[in-house]
Amino acid sequence: MYQRILVAVDSSPFAQPALRTAGDMARLTGAAVHVVHVLASAVAFDTVMNLEEDSDAGTVVDAAVATLRGLGVEEADGEVVRDVTTQEVAGAISAAAEQFKADLLVLSPHHRGSVAAFFNPRVSDAVAHASRIAVLLVPEEQAEDADSAV
Repeated sequence: MYQRILVAVDSSPFAQPALRTAGDMARLTGAAVHVVHVLASAVAFDTVMNLEEDSDAGTVVDAAVATLRGLGVEEADGEVVRDVTTQEVAGAISAAAEQFKADLLVLSPHHRGSVAAFFNPRVSDAVAHASRIAVLLVPEEQAEDADSAV
């Protein structure tokens, strides 16, 4: 069974179901969970611009780790991955999973229309296709269901 779970989160509400799923699995198996949040930058011509503040990215990770510990996961930690462009996010997540020696990667896909997906492919698709470990995609519908249950 899984012993090292990496969960990739962003600042959207869709990170919560991925965290809960990773936490539930970790509790059942005694797995360690590592949270990763990518602080991405957009590049336009000769300008590089962070898409969020460093402190906000740290807050996302701290909140995710607190959520996992609140779910009873004893071994939970996290990190912010920096200096990554939007095109490199999937690779950064895969590299973090490899560095952590994860045997399961958990994340939530963001559903988009076909036109938007053509111009801006989903990170979850790229991670799932490139990963050499099991990838669990937690659907957005769980986020909506969870919000209505609270």
